[in-house]
Amino acid sequence: MITVPPHIDSLRPYQPGKPIEEVERELGIHNVIKLASNENPFGSSPRAIDAIRRSLGTLELYPDAGRTLRYLLANKHVIKAENVICGSGSESIIATALRTFLGPEDEMISSAGTFVGFQVLAHISGVKTHYVPHRNYTYDLDRIAAKINERTKIIYIANPNNPTGTIVTTNELERFMERVPASVLVVLDEAYYEYARDYPDYPDSMRWRWNNVLTCRTFSKAHGLAGIRIGYGMAHSEIIAALMKTKLPFEPSIPATAAGVAALDDEEFIAKTVEQNRESLRYFHEEFEQLDLNFVPSLANFVMIDFALQETVSRIYGGMLRRGVITRPLSGFGLPHCIRITTGTTEQNERCVAALEEVLAEEIVD
Repeated sequence: MITVPPHIDSLRPYQPGKPIEEVERELGIHNVIKLASNENPFGSSPRAIDAIRRSLGTLELYPDAGRTLRYLLANKHVIKAENVICGSGSESIIATALRTFLGPEDEMISSAGTFVGFQVLAHISGVKTHYVPHRNYTYDLDRIAAKINERTKIIYIANPNNPTGTIVTTNELERFMERVPASVLVVLDEAYYEYARDYPDYPDSMRWRWNNVLTCRTFSKAHGLAGIRIGYGMAHSEIIAALMKTKLPFEPSIPATAAGVAALDDEEFIAKTVEQNRESLRYFHEEFEQLDLNFVPSLANFVMIDFALQETVSRIYGGMLRRGVITRPLSGFGLPHCIRITTGTTEQNERCVAALEEVLAEEIVD
């Protein structure tokens, strides 16, 4: 029998949100809606879909490793192509960063209750990772800074954070970076950047050009391209040069690159998505307040509710599921007492709240 290292053997695989087809098959119901995986309820950028179709005539060729998209992103952000890397989603960029920069004795720091994808990648790396307790569901940057030692190599910050929807503010990030040694790489995961960028206190990390920051973004969320896997990172040219040595040679694929190129300029689709999401968040916040729920105001495309007990989460999740609404329990994120609900269309949001009201009423009766 081939053995695996203990840190891999003990790893719990990432569990994605439950698929609609599986729920309908298991429960014998129809018209199920999925508000579990922070997907775009309005589909994909139309320009991206057209570009994917056009790219299908060249699938016999190897991809250009994101070269075309790198130049367009560089132009958009007023940097050089040498400052950009593309991959199969932003998670791929993060995985490449860990593979590139971590040695056996290095350590990482992040926050409790952060993106489970990073937690899985950190576990796979086999290095010691410190998860600092959050403060009001937000990264406690003061405690993270105090945790830095001579072995610290990478600090991971998701901004906005998934699954809490909270942000590190401009002032907080500036003060924090003053305390981070130049030898420590700060990975800023801005997967939900488009949703938060217009908020006055949200920091666009590309504004500072820090030499030890890797900014990661994705086309999966606001652009609606989660299924084709396309993301990118931006950093100092020396960081990108090191990442290019260890990334998979031909990622992203030809259709993914074509989609990214086309989606990049589809501001009409982004504007529609962001505006509707803003309305959805306002609706969820108001309704959850009316229901007297302990929810966390969000700047992403989801809202997290803290039900205090894992048993309550299980009952709420099951009750919603039976009513055809898939939500996301957060035990895998280290928050077993919480549920995350993705924003949907107006109809989906109203259906979700109605189902939640029914389930909560059952709780009171019980």
